[in-house]
Amino acid sequence: MATGLILAGLGLATVGFAGRYALRYGKFAQQTLKQQLDSLPAGASFSKYYKGGFEPKMSKREAGLILGVSPSASKAKIKEAHKRIMLLNHPDRDGSPYLAAKINEAKDYLDNSRPGSS
Repeated sequence: MATGLILAGLGLATVGFAGRYALRYGKFAQQTLKQQLDSLPAGASFSKYYKGGFEPKMSKREAGLILGVSPSASKAKIKEAHKRIMLLNHPDRDGSPYLAAKINEAKDYLDNSRPGSS
């Protein structure tokens, strides 16, 4: 019983000292973090993903961005990229039906925009 009370007292003392430390040095850490964030360039984008939504009408550029290939990629590359992305985003595997439709639209657009395709 006595050891339990001692442990509870030590726990409360630890929480008290941690809170005191946080109050004392938290403001300094917050100011330093704010200065570091403000020193970053305003238009810096650190994401490898395309910013923005879909265009109203599919373009070669957008189709290439969706599939992750060049708009002038070969038919085999387009097919491989479509397969890879559809495996990750298929509605049967809890993917979005809308994204799956856009992926299929991008593949069809690139296939049909190739010279010599019917």
